Amino acid sequence: MVDPNPTDPQPILSKSASAPADNPPAPQAPSDPSPSDSAAPKAEASNEPPPSADQVKMALRKVKDPELNLNIIDLGLVYEVSVDEGDVQIDMTLTSPGCPAGPQIMGDVERAVKAMPGVASVNITLVWEPFWTPDKIEPRVRAYMGL
Repeated sequence: MVDPNPTDPQPILSKSASAPADNPPAPQAPSDPSPSDSAAPKAEASNEPPPSADQVKMALRKVKDPELNLNIIDLGLVYEVSVDEGDVQIDMTLTSPGCPAGPQIMGDVERAVKAMPGVASVNITLVWEPFWTPDKIEPRVRAYMGL
């Protein structure tokens, strides 16, 4: 009979575990405002002035090619940046059409630009002309690389 009593407290402990599980939904309620917080920056973004093309390029300096560990601006992968009332258009390329890091780089570009105040949308166009060559790397970076 002593064994059933410890068995009874165990289900009670399970219920206590359910009670803390009830507590995490309480933090989920504050995390519900977090998605609305993520919606709030979008609303704030429309109130913010749009960034300049140079500001977008500065933000893109944080995006690195993971294989070369160099930013995509210095690598010469970004050909054109234009901003029209918060809509950002980026024409860029990759080091090769089969670049295995391509999806990661494109995703990083989108995230970096969307995080900027005043950005309403981001459109990235992957272009292959002109084809990228090491000559497109910034001269100081090329010298550093010994190219």
